[in-house]
Amino acid sequence: MQLFSIPLRVYIEDTDAGGIVYYVNYLKYMERSRTEFLRALGYDRPAILDGGLLLVVHSAQVNYRRPARLDDQLYITAQLHKLARTYAEFQQQVIRDGELLCDGIIRIACVDADTMKPTALPAVMHQQLTHIFHSSTSKS
Repeated sequence: MQLFSIPLRVYIEDTDAGGIVYYVNYLKYMERSRTEFLRALGYDRPAILDGGLLLVVHSAQVNYRRPARLDDQLYITAQLHKLARTYAEFQQQVIRDGELLCDGIIRIACVDADTMKPTALPAVMHQQLTHIFHSSTSKS
């Protein structure tokens, strides 16, 4: 699968008093891109799966390189980086006019909604992600 991305405009609510995007909003932008990535695979509510399963952020490693500012047009990418039985890792970037502003590796775990313990990704989702992962790594 090609690199997935969504466009996003920076609004005043995203910034501090100086018009610079507040650091935690980059994580929100990445969340939106991952959500739309899964929505494109046919999942209407990607964080809440059938069978009492949830997709939750397990960890995030984020590098802030350059600031985004009020009214910037950004592109937020999501690319499957690693896949296991109970989680998927996404490599993500926030880009403005070809310039990398922020990047990170976000691990999304599948958990049982009642116990919050890790559990296997649904078989169909795992198969879809496996196909995407192998398609993208075979072209590298």
